[in-house]
Amino acid sequence: MKPTEGEEMYNARKISLLVLIAGVFVLTACSGAQEVAEEVAYVDGIPVYGCLGSAEDAIVDLECREVTVAVENAYLPFNYIVTETMQATGWDYEVIHEICQRLHCQPVFVETVWESMLMQTQEGQFDVAANGISIKEERDELGDFSIPYMNSSMRLLVNSGEDRFTSIEEFAENPELIMGTQINTTNYDKAVEYLPEERVKAFDTFPFANAALLAGDIDAAIMDEVVGILYQGEKPDILELLSSVITGDDFGFYFPEGSDLVEPFNQALQSMMDDESLDEITFKYWGATFTLTSDDVQ
Repeated sequence: MKPTEGEEMYNARKISLLVLIAGVFVLTACSGAQEVAEEVAYVDGIPVYGCLGSAEDAIVDLECREVTVAVENAYLPFNYIVTETMQATGWDYEVIHEICQRLHCQPVFVETVWESMLMQTQEGQFDVAANGISIKEERDELGDFSIPYMNSSMRLLVNSGEDRFTSIEEFAENPELIMGTQINTTNYDKAVEYLPEERVKAFDTFPFANAALLAGDIDAAIMDEVVGILYQGEKPDILELLSSVITGDDFGFYFPEGSDLVEPFNQALQSMMDDESLDEITFKYWGATFTLTSDDVQ
């Protein structure tokens, strides 16, 4: 079926975004990116904002409504805690901040563990979950997703010089090899499609999986490309991403089923895509100017 004009534009945007993220075009500055206000209060390391934006300029006026946002603070560069300052920041914080600027609302970030984040959101404990969440049918049946804001493929992160396999299919054929990933993720689900569960080692966070790979405790880590690119960039002489693509996922913000915030968030996200501010924030965290590594965060 021929795609519509809107689908063609969206697909073209996904392709260009991934090309830039992968470093084909090296970004040396992000001066045009929307910056979070310099004066920010922190409580237990979490930024606390008042009401953002104004009723006059709002795409949809949420009238300073508090919006609770679930974050893991362990998913570089989406959300993380900088060791030097012990303050949380990342792509999710800046994008949600900008969304509330456009919707006249107050974001309230709450740290929680990934293992229970989706269920807590489904139960209404949070208004929205922001954590690079893959849009999946089984999740959509129990909650609601925003429009996609990013697309990423799954790939294998390995130690440089790895020659025992070049794909997940070849990995699966060798019964001695162990795969690492994060628990309760689509990455884990994909790993056990190819491997018996006893050959998949699940970690609480991706940094633990990365550390296990470096230590030789696992033979590969399956993860989203946008995250794997950062790990590879940290240690280009030690780690590499295999070129073989396993599957591709769209990412979206996740809401309780029937949430009245879905459509306002969609409108705000679309406006950020239209004026390219979403790309500018993304380039800030995946471009050449982003220098933080897993050694710099909690």
